[in-house]
Amino acid sequence: MKKLIFTIVLFTSIALTALAQDTTMVEQYCKMIVTGRVLSTKVNIDLDFGDERKLFGGDTRLKDDLTGKLKKFNSTVDALNYMGAQGWTLINAFPIKEVDSFVYHYYFKKLFRKSEIN
Repeated sequence: MKKLIFTIVLFTSIALTALAQDTTMVEQYCKMIVTGRVLSTKVNIDLDFGDERKLFGGDTRLKDDLTGKLKKFNSTVDALNYMGAQGWTLINAFPIKEVDSFVYHYYFKKLFRKSEIN
């Protein structure tokens, strides 16, 4: 009888341990670069999640998950609202002057479960 109870307790504890999820949270950061579009009032959004970049640039513009088409934003505020809706928190923003215009940089952070991170 004692062996049966011990076996049941042992298997129950193993099952509960296997079902337990890792709840460790990790902050991840993202940089959004906003540039104006030529002959348009809309803006281009480039996102940098810290992934390895391709040798010849690669396209870092934000794309729709379903269609794969470029996501178009009416303004910087539209893009900021989108990032907020995705759970990102703005932590810093600043412009960098280029030849004839400014390029705006926005830094975000978001908490993820450690198991969600590659």
